[in-house]
Amino acid sequence: MTGVNVMKYSIRRQITAIFIGLFAFILGIVVIINTGFLGTYYLSHKSEELIRTYKQIDEALQKGSLTDVVAVNNILIRTERANVDLIVVDQDGDAVLHTLSVEDPRFKEMFSGFLNLMAVDDAKVIRRTNAYTIYRDGAEGVSGEVEYLKMGGKLTDGSWFLMQSPLASIKESASLANRFLIYLGVVGILAGGVLIWLFSRRITKPVMELARISQDMANLNFDARYTLGGEDEIGVLGRNFNRMSAQLEKTISELKSANNRLQKDIEQKEKMEDMRNEFLGNVSHELKTPIALIQGYAEGLKEGVNDDPESREFYCDVIMDEAAKMNSMVKNLLTLNQLEFGDSDVQFERFDVVRLVRGVIASCEILIQQAGAAVDFIADESVCVWADEFKTEQVVRNYLTNAIHHVEKEKRIEVRIVLDGDIARISVFNSGRPIPAEDIPKLWDKFYKVDKAHTREYGGNGIGLSIVKAIMESFHQRYGVNNFENGVEFWFELDAKAEPGR
Repeated sequence: MTGVNVMKYSIRRQITAIFIGLFAFILGIVVIINTGFLGTYYLSHKSEELIRTYKQIDEALQKGSLTDVVAVNNILIRTERANVDLIVVDQDGDAVLHTLSVEDPRFKEMFSGFLNLMAVDDAKVIRRTNAYTIYRDGAEGVSGEVEYLKMGGKLTDGSWFLMQSPLASIKESASLANRFLIYLGVVGILAGGVLIWLFSRRITKPVMELARISQDMANLNFDARYTLGGEDEIGVLGRNFNRMSAQLEKTISELKSANNRLQKDIEQKEKMEDMRNEFLGNVSHELKTPIALIQGYAEGLKEGVNDDPESREFYCDVIMDEAAKMNSMVKNLLTLNQLEFGDSDVQFERFDVVRLVRGVIASCEILIQQAGAAVDFIADESVCVWADEFKTEQVVRNYLTNAIHHVEKEKRIEVRIVLDGDIARISVFNSGRPIPAEDIPKLWDKFYKVDKAHTREYGGNGIGLSIVKAIMESFHQRYGVNNFENGVEFWFELDAKAEPGR
């Protein structure tokens, strides 16, 4: 920006122009109001009041006559409030309505004014129509000549009327006008003070913002920006600050982005390495026992350690059982891998979870009988939910088989479905020993087993609850476990709204 433009928008020139314009504006308003507005407003207001009184009289005549007591009282009340004298004369020259006593000199003066009504000097006329004329006129009073605002003319029925209101109140209220100017001056000073304060704040605020920005930049905070704009020296300085800050911010942002990407790559690499080592360690540990058993029993069969058919059948059963356990573990690992890495899509659909649970219980009937357990299923006839039906069946099956393998004491398993508003809670309880408190947070980890010997006995591999965790997190629903004195309850929740997302 050139030096000429900077001087054009100089702060000093702005302050000078604001102060001069402000006080010139206030002074001009005071002069205009003092010289003409007050008197003009008073005459305009009085004229409108006379016109309204005229219309009220004419309306009363159109509806009937001036014999209606209510209409006449309303007219008299209006004239008294407005300090208006009124005479209405019919076509025969009789006064049918008047606010002055017949003996009052003003009555005679007004009555004689009908004769001069048509010859009013144009210089005195304020408004003239076919029906009436509003003008200013003087008359002799007790204290000398009194000036009136008069209105006279003809009504709809042919009657004549004349109204007048004294204008002496303007001349007699010189002190009121002076007080008015004093009040106006005080208001002008207050208004000027407020405006000056606002404009001075407008000028100082950019300076304070630049000081704050410079402080932020000194503290290496390059995100600060000057936002107040302007074409003066401060505006130019603010834009230069913004350009400098933007360049610094861009450089810092690029460095931060590069550092962030590097940090993420390092963390991801470390995470993948930890996961790989953990996975290999867990799989190696889980496969070591069944492989050793298969190898040992296979070598025994080959060397003919026992030649009797029962021993060979036993050896073959062990080999087949361990192979089945390894096959189950591999399938579970593949399922868990798909869930954790997002390769398995969730197909939400509406289905009856009561029917699904009944089917799972029926399919596990042999396991239930082998465990010597009794299953109580408590639910309504039908509860519809929104979820992936296949994955929900996996969760229910994992919970139920887990309960079957750990049921003890009275050998009781209770499956319950409770509908609470828009949420359906499915829980599986088995009687037996509670889970130690320190083991509960680790239940959902891969390969974690509370009782390793017992888990090994029924062929568990510690992956089932990890699959439950992955499925429920893909549903974005709650799940958990509760300990009781006589057993353990695993639960999860599903959305039972009539329509998903509402």
